[in-house]
Amino acid sequence: HPTSIPTGVFRTKDGYLNIAASGGAMWDRLCDVLDAADMRGNPDYATGKLRSKHRDKLNADLARHFEKATTEAWVSRLNVAGVPCGPINTIDKVFADPQVRHLGVVEDIETSDDRGTLHLLAQPVRLSRTPSRLVSPPPERGQHNDEILAEFGFSVEEIERLHEQRVL
Repeated sequence: HPTSIPTGVFRTKDGYLNIAASGGAMWDRLCDVLDAADMRGNPDYATGKLRSKHRDKLNADLARHFEKATTEAWVSRLNVAGVPCGPINTIDKVFADPQVRHLGVVEDIETSDDRGTLHLLAQPVRLSRTPSRLVSPPPERGQHNDEILAEFGFSVEEIERLHEQRVL
């Protein structure tokens, strides 16, 4: 973030963490969680303006702390302290996340090809009188090439030639 410092992504022992600890009170809580009295007492970090001015040094200092524990450990400790944060998940962890499962934002859809069942993000907005659901799988690679090329003005012959030349 251009004005709220520290805010950003930091590597942990096993992944990545996003934090948003702007403001004096939040800064103090973050220093407590990190057990970083040296950072709290650093005159370069005494105010938000100074933390912004010394952003690169501050981010390097924070990085050294965050690399010492796992993402889950930091999220737990920061949540207890009231410091906004969250894990940055890989795709497999996103779909396994308890909140994602609870909210039902993943929908299974069958394909007619060798992809089998796909687990896709469902419509994120739920309307009581207008329910939604996925009705078809995403297209296969190249499935609509001919139609798209025709829309761009390619003739049937030109498209056939592209197939013959194995461009498509």
